[in-house]
Amino acid sequence: MKRLLLLATCACALSACSMFNTKMEPVAAAPVKPVDTRLRDASGALIERIAFRPGVSSVTVERLGKLQACQSNEGAGLVTEPGPVEVYRMVCDGGRIFMARCELRQCKAM
Repeated sequence: MKRLLLLATCACALSACSMFNTKMEPVAAAPVKPVDTRLRDASGALIERIAFRPGVSSVTVERLGKLQACQSNEGAGLVTEPGPVEVYRMVCDGGRIFMARCELRQCKAM
């Protein structure tokens, strides 16, 4: 009997609340600024990221890098546009950068 009385009281309270036709105003959220994920150097200038592109002389530059004590899991990537003169870049395991210039497939360390 007590449960029935409690249930009826709750039903009346809920129906009374639904009689009021008030609308809730949405709370305005603060505008979110986009996060700048681009890398910058010490002076604040943007650092341009170059996508890895293998070239015709990539294997030759990798062999040349091994002679200069530069081991890399990534390999040698083409920095310039393909053509008779190409520049390759290879990141060594220790963080050192090895670069080579190839002219008509004849490569030399820079």
